[in-house]
Amino acid sequence: MVLPDLLPELLPLTIPSPSQGVWYVGPVPIRGYALSIILGIVAAIWIGERRWIARGGRSGEVTDLALWAVPFGLVGGRLYHVITDYQLYFGEDKNPITALYVWRGGLGIWGAVALGALGVVIGARRSGIKVLPMLDALAPGVLVAQALGRWGNWFNQELFGRPTDLPWGLEVSPDTALAAGFPVGTTFHPTFLYECLWNLAAFLVVVWADRRFRLGHGRVVALYVMTYTLGRGWIEYLRIDDVQMDDIFGLRLNVWTSIVLFVVAAAYFLISARRHPGREEVVRRADAGDDRGVREAEEPTATE
Repeated sequence: MVLPDLLPELLPLTIPSPSQGVWYVGPVPIRGYALSIILGIVAAIWIGERRWIARGGRSGEVTDLALWAVPFGLVGGRLYHVITDYQLYFGEDKNPITALYVWRGGLGIWGAVALGALGVVIGARRSGIKVLPMLDALAPGVLVAQALGRWGNWFNQELFGRPTDLPWGLEVSPDTALAAGFPVGTTFHPTFLYECLWNLAAFLVVVWADRRFRLGHGRVVALYVMTYTLGRGWIEYLRIDDVQMDDIFGLRLNVWTSIVLFVVAAAYFLISARRHPGREEVVRRADAGDDRGVREAEEPTATE
């Protein structure tokens, strides 16, 4: 028997979806979507803390800023989703209160990143921390958070791609397939898995580039945006979920968003490298009133 004959037996026929996305401990619901988001937040804080200490920051400062960034990010992510998909919540036979039901899914990454970054800026300024070094320390961990958070879509059986006969096609429940307008038994591109793998690969690229070239002055953030949008653009193109403001000159809203953000991030990266080569030597403001954190930035460690 030759290897090609064995491939159908070695490869999975499909990727099954979970039979349920909610479990109960007594009256308390434990939701797969929420667990994915929480696990991503924990991973981002842990990675960010290690990178921040390697940059010359103090232990615990990332956790302190998370008290600002996480609530801001959740609100921003939900606002972006509700604004771009408002037809799901407002209009005839719609209940606007469901716009608050975050546990059903629906967090727009760009809203989460924008307001989450605003939360970091507010917390950093209150703590005497320079904003750009902190954002550079946090950015790679956000990619890991996004990778883990995407599994929430798997639990909710949402945001999958076009039908496919590939061996890793995603199974969904009969009701989900019919609601999407396809026959029962259709399998779909597992876009949650594609984005998870892309984000993890982008994390490795960004961390390597930061270590190799000692990026600073916001260039790690710019590289994060560039690597993420490269993947998000083609993955978004595979998705079939309805989005308000879809098909703008033949492309989905989030594809256009990815294109614009990639161009802006690339321009910032180049301008910043020309104006501010190298990396910041201190991570706290001179007027912070505490010089314990003002010291030469250390080389990134092997565990960064």
